[in-house]
Amino acid sequence: MFIRRSCVALASTIAFLLPGCAAYAPPYPWEKGELAQPQMQFDADALDAKIGQHIYTSKEAAAGGYGVGGGGCGCN
Repeated sequence: MFIRRSCVALASTIAFLLPGCAAYAPPYPWEKGELAQPQMQFDADALDAKIGQHIYTSKEAAAGGYGVGGGGCGCN
């Protein structure tokens, strides 16, 4: 009885949350202006992001390794 209730609860939870996984529509052209504002960027301060990237590449001893897998040893 308990297993059946938990299966029903799990199935209803999945059925409730599944529509949230539907594909979203891309932004319309008139919405892109709002998305391009500086406060909408991941790195609002470009200089701070560049310094952070420089520190990261210096510690990894590899150029261009920002944001991808692999280390400074060349074993990607």
